[in-house]
Amino acid sequence: MTMLDRQPAARSATPALLPRSMTERTPTGGWARCLGLMLDEIDYGLVLIDAAGIVRWRNHRALSELDDSHPLQITAGRIGAVLPEDAARLATAVSDSMQRGTREMLTLGASGERVTLAVVPLAADALDGQPATMLLLCKRQVCEDLSVRGFARAHRLTPAETRVLEALCAGVAPQKFAEHQGVRISTVRTQIGSIREKTGARSIRALVRMVALLPPMVPALRGVVFEPMERWPRDRASDGA
Repeated sequence: MTMLDRQPAARSATPALLPRSMTERTPTGGWARCLGLMLDEIDYGLVLIDAAGIVRWRNHRALSELDDSHPLQITAGRIGAVLPEDAARLATAVSDSMQRGTREMLTLGASGERVTLAVVPLAADALDGQPATMLLLCKRQVCEDLSVRGFARAHRLTPAETRVLEALCAGVAPQKFAEHQGVRISTVRTQIGSIREKTGARSIRALVRMVALLPPMVPALRGVVFEPMERWPRDRASDGA
């Protein structure tokens, strides 16, 4: 793995995450702690790095997102890309962010494991008078398992309707779902109609969009292992019921 090739910048044990005007009013770091807890509730990975590529902070989602299959890895406290060509692009984007204040979208990884992230510059003196950059990680799944189930509970869908919703959010066409379940397509269409009536969605596309646009909030039962939803082959669901 190739890491960002830079010299480590001087840093304190606990970097300030808030403007000085706010932290001065709370010497114990209460506001900084609240901000950290708040960002841990955002269901997108956020990583704060300094000019050396040293990770100064990351939220809970980033911790789980940067697994062994991710094109980015954190080693010895520094973030870098697995592929050399990605490492060069990441280093250039971070350098431009630090020095010029530019933002950039990067797509990293090999086919099948490609992910997109945003490189976002922060204030020039954000970290102990030094520049800092935020890496905003994309999601690798549009409709998360627990988001779908939470949506289903909120709209009082039956277990059968929830299974239909899970399949639709995975891009499975109603006909294929019916064949897989060994039921008539008319039964599935009736279930889709019931889901649309309960949720107010005008079409399958609108229904999936409702789930995809849920607030990016992490599951309340963080760390609890749930039985995973069935993994469906990708397919394009028709837009009607």
